[in-house]
Amino acid sequence: MQQYLRIKVQHPDTLLFYRMGDFYELFFEDAEKAARILDITLTTRGASAGKPIKMAGVPHHALEPYLAKLVKIGESAVIAEQVGEPGATKGPMERAVSRIVTPGTLTDAALLDDRADAPLLAVQLNRGVLGLAWLNLANGDFRIVETEPESLISHLERLRPAEALLPESLKLPALEARVPAIRRLADWQFDAKTAQELLTTHFGTHDLAGFGAEGLDVALAAAAALFDYARATQRQSLGHISTLKVEAEGDYLRMDAHTRRNLEITETLRGEPAPTLLSLLDLSATSMGSRWLRHALHHPLANRHACRLRHDAVGMLLGNAGDGPLSAVGAALRTIADIERIATRIALSSVRPRELAALRDSLATLESVRAPISACSAELLQQIHQDLATPLDTLLLLQSAIAAEPATQVRDGGVIARGFDAELDELRDIQNNCGEFLVALETRERERTGISTLKVEFNRVHGFYIEVTHANTDKVPDDYRRRQTMKNAERYITPELKTFEDKALSAQERSLAREKLLYEEILARLLPQVGPLQRIAHAIALLDGLNAFAHAAARYDYRAPLLVEEPLIDIRGGRHPVVERQVDNFISNDVLLAPTRRMLLVTGPNMGGKSTYMRQVALIVLLAHCGAFVPASEARIGPMDAIFTRIGASDDLASGRSTFMVEMTEAAAILNAATDRSLVLMDEIGRGTSTFDGMALAYSIARHLLDKNQSYALFSTHYFELTRLGQEYPECANVHLGAVEHGHSIVFLHAVKDGPASQSYGIEVAALAGIPQTVVRDAKRRLRALESREIASGPQDDLFVGLPEPEPAQVSHPALTQLAELDPDSMSPREALEALYALRARLN
Repeated sequence: MQQYLRIKVQHPDTLLFYRMGDFYELFFEDAEKAARILDITLTTRGASAGKPIKMAGVPHHALEPYLAKLVKIGESAVIAEQVGEPGATKGPMERAVSRIVTPGTLTDAALLDDRADAPLLAVQLNRGVLGLAWLNLANGDFRIVETEPESLISHLERLRPAEALLPESLKLPALEARVPAIRRLADWQFDAKTAQELLTTHFGTHDLAGFGAEGLDVALAAAAALFDYARATQRQSLGHISTLKVEAEGDYLRMDAHTRRNLEITETLRGEPAPTLLSLLDLSATSMGSRWLRHALHHPLANRHACRLRHDAVGMLLGNAGDGPLSAVGAALRTIADIERIATRIALSSVRPRELAALRDSLATLESVRAPISACSAELLQQIHQDLATPLDTLLLLQSAIAAEPATQVRDGGVIARGFDAELDELRDIQNNCGEFLVALETRERERTGISTLKVEFNRVHGFYIEVTHANTDKVPDDYRRRQTMKNAERYITPELKTFEDKALSAQERSLAREKLLYEEILARLLPQVGPLQRIAHAIALLDGLNAFAHAAARYDYRAPLLVEEPLIDIRGGRHPVVERQVDNFISNDVLLAPTRRMLLVTGPNMGGKSTYMRQVALIVLLAHCGAFVPASEARIGPMDAIFTRIGASDDLASGRSTFMVEMTEAAAILNAATDRSLVLMDEIGRGTSTFDGMALAYSIARHLLDKNQSYALFSTHYFELTRLGQEYPECANVHLGAVEHGHSIVFLHAVKDGPASQSYGIEVAALAGIPQTVVRDAKRRLRALESREIASGPQDDLFVGLPEPEPAQVSHPALTQLAELDPDSMSPREALEALYALRARLN
């Protein structure tokens, strides 16, 4: 327990798994916590201060599933292994921490999601500058950025860190509410001067200017704390981290956290993985490609040339008539293992034999991946073809060194291929020839002694022996030495057998030790190849992601977008990529936004498709900037810098904000950030307060977008008074989603038409939702009363006082009076038809 406590005091807030024979044991409070979380048995062993010591444990061979359960809920674990030899020293066997497992520093295949990253994030805030550093330890991707504090939530939404590091003195409630595991470090660990020294030492450079990080002191302070923490958890240098990448705010289209959530890119509004844009497009053949897709969808490129390069590559893979190398590339990629994460585990010396076998087989098939794209002229595909050149030295080493089907663990033996090491082959031959030797010895001894029932055998407890029944012991030669007496027989050993036993048993032990040594030498030889392997992995991921885009284009009838220089968004036959897969007959629609038509004021009934129409425009723009083809018959898109959405809202009880406050906060963020190259979606702004308050706010927000921001905007509303904006602003156009009444129900046409909607159909939608008919009928009577101004508007002034009113009708007709007196709700269809004929006759 003294040894345990010496290790535990260094990791007071982390569960300590302490190796004892075939189990990892936890003690005291750790045992109680682990028993509760992992559902394992809590027991006691020994005593401390007169009280039984709580203990819980898991079998050593079943550790990984328990660790996976811990990191999933944001817990961490320290693994203390037995590092001494049994009996080598007096007292307990020596133990030491072999690794620290935290949610953001995972590299083991058993703990990681194959198709998603789990980055580690560090945050520093100094003099109003927010510095972020994040590391994907599983592939060595290390990045920093400096930004304004208000953008923190947006970065959290796109990065989705598994763990975050903060200085003790820094309080960021928004971060702590969104990241599952928070680790507090001493303030001195976030030091800019230390950062320069630590990072330049690791990268072997004079300074960090070559990475473009000069002057980014706040971000570098976060990077230093992160790097030191990651190195401490792995208990070794991080050789696979070979560069530091600096992100700039303009590298990607800006999307805030609300936009990412509203567009359901990788997660639905309910937090589910499907149906989402990623679940639809993830037709990748490898886990590397799937992770690239997830990253690409959250990082739409602002660099239009880079977007066009991806479009060209997708088009080349697809071919003019579906005759491209799409299928051949997909089939070849399905044979490729996760080279990216295997390379990392080589660098950390934690790679397992079967992973090296998978790497060997993958490298052997690289030519089959290159072949289908060898004739492609697209620049990206040519670069990929070059990066996928087979590293022959690495392949030959793995082919000669690793067995065709190696054991799971090195300690089990059978990992190194025969012929790689003569000494190992000799030791194995000794073990393999045991059977032949024992049969030959048994035959000779039977002839020498005349005992026909004599047996030469082996067991793990007593080793090799010659067994003779009691009836034949008088025939035993003088050189036989008794080893064990049984009920019906005696067991003997001879000098010859003893010599062979010593040689055979030591051969097994020496063979395993030799394999372990050779395996470590192989890893040392592979270490310089980690960089080339990472380059191959990146090329595979990019090719797989582009091939998935091409596959989606072929399967779902997507077309290549055209990125033009003139300011516009012109989409013909646009569709919502996710919704169209969920319904039988999706209605496609056009949209045109340009300097002379900057805002579309969208009206129409609830459930009529307004939100779907607006979102599909944003998703088409997003996909075009990810390098994908888009769900439209034609799309021309001008320069863009951001996508903003304000769609739906709910209470933020944790921050004490009402639904309306959340809505206004989101709207304020858009009005303060959107530019004339931003796409803005505003859906039903102004709800949650009185009618006139909401209408006034919606009207003023729309005017601000037109006057100040001058953004491309889709502005949906149920306030029909807002449709007058189309008369006030030539660049504001009214469109509506069509619907017709059929009997006492409503039919949604989902088609976008010019002009404002004629009515809201809110009461009809309420009826579809199951509102009792008595309520529906009463609501209709109330609506007619309101519309005829039988109910006063209340103390608030009319929003549109002073605005030009439409000219009153100059002609009155008796038919209009008769029409006003009709009550359609109380009429049968026949009576309504007769009334219609009567009105027509009166007009004539």
